[in-house]
Amino acid sequence: MNSEKAKYLAENMELRSRTDRLWLNNPVIMQGLGLAPLVVAATTGRNALILALAVALLLTPTRLAGSLLGSVLPRRFAIFYYAGVACLLYIPIYYVCLDVFGVAIRQVGIYLPLLVIDQLIIRRYTREKPERPLRALRRGVATTVGYCIVLLLVGFGREFLALGTLLEEPVLSVRLFPLAADPAGGFLLVGAVCAGWRGCIRWYKKHVNMEAKRGV
Repeated sequence: MNSEKAKYLAENMELRSRTDRLWLNNPVIMQGLGLAPLVVAATTGRNALILALAVALLLTPTRLAGSLLGSVLPRRFAIFYYAGVACLLYIPIYYVCLDVFGVAIRQVGIYLPLLVIDQLIIRRYTREKPERPLRALRRGVATTVGYCIVLLLVGFGREFLALGTLLEEPVLSVRLFPLAADPAGGFLLVGAVCAGWRGCIRWYKKHVNMEAKRGV
């Protein structure tokens, strides 16, 4: 990393830390959103893929539709029309998931329909001013990708540790951490992922600052 780039990153680190939903401000790692599906339902890679597909089809369209409705409806009702849009979208999304994964979607249980009222979907929509559509689209896509990265990492990791398989295909002949299949193990694994992720962010920020000072 050259000194000019490091200086630019250091000067804009605070802004990037607020807006970067993929890495520096991941919705799970830094904000603790969407934890219930992660620790309870995302016990296998297949379950994680089901939830990731649902989130991908639900989050950004809900946020975009809500931003458009927010320009004509009172903001005090924001939570209702965001949740209402999510509920309407869930119906076709359910059938898409059913068509792709078949009856396997039953494995995620109630956590699939509960996505429509998850804080990941409706948490930030009580602001006084509505989001602009372009901003809602951009932030929605980034938040979706950031959440799905952690979701897939946890789901595949839990299956590997608890069952020794990946997408039900045997990889190991032993179970490294059977507790990973339970919610308690899910909390432990999510905590480990968050700790490692945050540690990498701290190292990155420290490295950028050191490179910026070195070029002064």
